[in-house]
Order: sequence, then structure tokens, then C-alpha cells
Amino acid sequence: MAEISAEMVKNLRTATNAGILDCKKALTDADGDFEKAVEILRKKGLSSAAKKATRDTKEGIIGHYIHSGAKMASMVELNCETDFVARTEQFQQLAKDLALHVVAARPQFLSRENVPQDLIEREKNIYREQMISSGKPAQVIDKIVEGKLDKWYSEACLLEQPFAKDPDVKIQDLLTSAIASLGENIKIGRFERLEIGG
Repeated sequence: MAEISAEMVKNLRTATNAGILDCKKALTDADGDFEKAVEILRKKGLSSAAKKATRDTKEGIIGHYIHSGAKMASMVELNCETDFVARTEQFQQLAKDLALHVVAARPQFLSRENVPQDLIEREKNIYREQMISSGKPAQVIDKIVEGKLDKWYSEACLLEQPFAKDPDVKIQDLLTSAIASLGENIKIGRFERLEIGG
């Protein structure tokens, strides 16, 4: 059995735009053979998810979740291409799961692109000051700051967060998987989280 490295998974993901877990499984099933793994993903339709990413998403539903005690709730606008897909059980369950996740994980932004530049600079400056005061060598500070910023994105940005129901899967990978199985482009339009006294 061939050992599957992170680099192999990354290369397959770059080539197919399939989710990380799907790439890892395909490589495992193909015993590390890159071409076979691509074929496995093509048969599943996962590599075509990338091609769908540019298509318009004018249909969809609003998923909602109210936490027990009714003190926390959320709504997520989940968009797709057709009303047919919007009415499927899988799509509706995805919208509910995303709403539950928003309550649990408290994302501030949808993606990195939605984070205001001044906030990014503020975070970088905080991390830089922390590193300087801890005596880290100047040549490694920028690299450490970028690493800390990536970690902050994974906590603040919905698409980069680990899924509340399965922390091994990021929200973006969850969407990519749904695109592959439902055959349409799927996007999160917006989300809102409400909390009494929060």
C-alpha cells in the first residue's frame, strides 16, 4: 500500500479541484497512482465541480437553525442554479447543516475576500508585535505572521472553518462535494447569526 503524502493530495486537488478528502480517498483507492486517482474522481464527477464554479446561482433556499432554548439562531442563504436542485433533500439538508454550523462556529466573514484590508493589517501588526517582543529572529517573523494569519482566517471565515459535524472537512470541501453530487454550482450567498445578549 503506497503512502499518500500531503503533496500528492495537493497536486491532485490542483489538477481536479476536488475536495481534499475526496482526493485522499481517490489516491488511496488508486494505491498512489495519480492518473488512476484522476480517473476515479472523473467517474465520480468531482473534477467537474471546478467547471461549474462560474455558472450563475439564482435559485436556492434560506436554511435556518434555532438552538435549544431559542437564545441563538442563524439563517444561511444557499444558492444553486435551478429550483429543481433547491427542492432536493440533499440541498435542503446542506442548508440546515450550514445554519447549524454558523450557530456553533460563529464565523465573522464568508471568505478571505470579504475581510476588510484594515482588519487584516491590524491582525498582522498584532502578530508582528507579539513575535518581536518574544525575541523571534527578524528573518522568520514574516513567515510566522503569515501562519498565524492563516489560522485566524480558518477561525473567522466560514468557507475555511472545519465543519461542526465533521471537523476533518472544511466548509468549502462540503460545498465542493455537494456540487459534484448535485451537478450544479452551489454558493453561500450570505449568512446571519443572532444571539440573545451576544
